[in-house]
Amino acid sequence: VQLQASGGGLVQPGESLRLSCAASGFTLGYFDIGWFRQAPGKEREAVSCLASSDGSTYYADSVQGRFTISRDRAGNRMYLKMNSLKPEDTAVYYCATGQGPLCTDDYYASAWGQGTLVTVSS
Repeated sequence: VQLQASGGGLVQPGESLRLSCAASGFTLGYFDIGWFRQAPGKEREAVSCLASSDGSTYYADSVQGRFTISRDRAGNRMYLKMNSLKPEDTAVYYCATGQGPLCTDDYYASAWGQGTLVTVSS
């Protein structure tokens, strides 16, 4: 069971990035998925989650309207499209899967990716 996150990088404010997370060893479509981030000196926080049962989504207030979570069942991948990036979005972003409300309590996460760094700076 493995998650491999990619797609991070250095961008200027207002630009976009798409993070990708590839799953191996299991079928991602059966699980709830989520993206989390940890900025320097801060605790990890939930960014967005997508439930497998009904497709319901959660977005943190700080990213609502700018970020979009999705999954590609055929490719066994999950994505986080990030638009209108701000310097405060700078963080290491982690993908996670599990069964339950991941964004409410990451106790429900059973697998984590290794993290990909997003830096937003002019």
